[in-house]
Amino acid sequence: MRISERSKKAPASPIRKLVPFAEEAVKKGKKIYYLNIGQPDIPTPSIYFQYEEKHRPQIVAYTHSAGLLPLREAFTKYYARFDIDVFPDEIIVTNGGSEAVLFAMTVVADPGDEILVLEPFYANYAGFAAQLGINLVPVRTRPEDGYQIPKMGDFLEKISHRTKAIIFSNPCNPTGAVYDEKQLEVIAEVALKRDLFVISDEVYREFTFDGFRAISMMSFSNISDKVIVVDSISKRYSACGARIGTFITKNKDIYQAAMKLAQARLCPAMTSQYGTIGLLTLDDLYYSQMRKEYEMRRDVVYEELQRIDGAVFKKPHGAFYISVKLPIDNSEDFVKFMLTEYEVEGKTTMVAPLSGFYVTPSTGMSEIRIAYVLEREQLRDAVAILTSGLKTYIERRNK
Repeated sequence: MRISERSKKAPASPIRKLVPFAEEAVKKGKKIYYLNIGQPDIPTPSIYFQYEEKHRPQIVAYTHSAGLLPLREAFTKYYARFDIDVFPDEIIVTNGGSEAVLFAMTVVADPGDEILVLEPFYANYAGFAAQLGINLVPVRTRPEDGYQIPKMGDFLEKISHRTKAIIFSNPCNPTGAVYDEKQLEVIAEVALKRDLFVISDEVYREFTFDGFRAISMMSFSNISDKVIVVDSISKRYSACGARIGTFITKNKDIYQAAMKLAQARLCPAMTSQYGTIGLLTLDDLYYSQMRKEYEMRRDVVYEELQRIDGAVFKKPHGAFYISVKLPIDNSEDFVKFMLTEYEVEGKTTMVAPLSGFYVTPSTGMSEIRIAYVLEREQLRDAVAILTSGLKTYIERRNK
């Protein structure tokens, strides 16, 4: 007996595979600043729990496979705030944004087909593609120009007869880049010229700074039948464990195909759906306060990173990540070093090596991703420890 080739090819999470090193460090008494994963530390709004209790059933039963109708109606009102005009029968509530991505890839591509991906990308895209036998074809973005969307020619040269779609996140995980209308028009034009679907991951919609705003691909009416938006409540409401996301499309054929997948997995969790209805009643004050807090955190990290000689990065304008090119050859080795060999007063810092956010071989080896998900003083200390650890790491490796 043997396991499948698909499972063998599925990559390990670049974020979670180093957790055993962190667990060993904790056993030895180290305090770790976890900047490796996008888990916000801000409390989940209490209204989530109030709505769960308010709608507490005698039986936790199956719901509609597309999600509770009152929840889908609440989502339509939420999206209307961003001039995204969708209806309840264009939304499928999913088990987190991850399932929405999996649904989207499944309905647009067959095994052996290709999906273009802006690289670096949310690492789990590679895992989902491997599960489905789909090949991700990278279109590179670069730290030197803030990981902005490249020219149309860079997309066109990667397209083959098996290319079915383009996938990307905006604001971007892992880089924090926010794409303006002109850049997004490049993707829309490529999709139109080559008849491709666009899977737009808009999980970090509210996380934009410095006057930037996130533009939905739903706003490009000339490709509205080609767009699938995937979304999640995890980050904006600090509700990662609720596992509620959305799959949105105006294409009826795509919707019906995705509904077959939704029916096969039965339904999202009932109680989480009721809690989410409560979250969607929050007013603009909640979002503005959250945005302000993360912008201040971003500024702390950016200020501290400027102390690193040879680091290459731009100030990110969205999400809660910053990707940095360091003067090293192997960022995974550096992360392990920080966990196993380095500490300051019993403390160390864990970040994510960026190589796992690429499919181009031997790429991103000198880059890291920092998630600024801790309060500001902890962040300042964490990045200061990272900076001093980097200096020690380079000195030891150069001996």
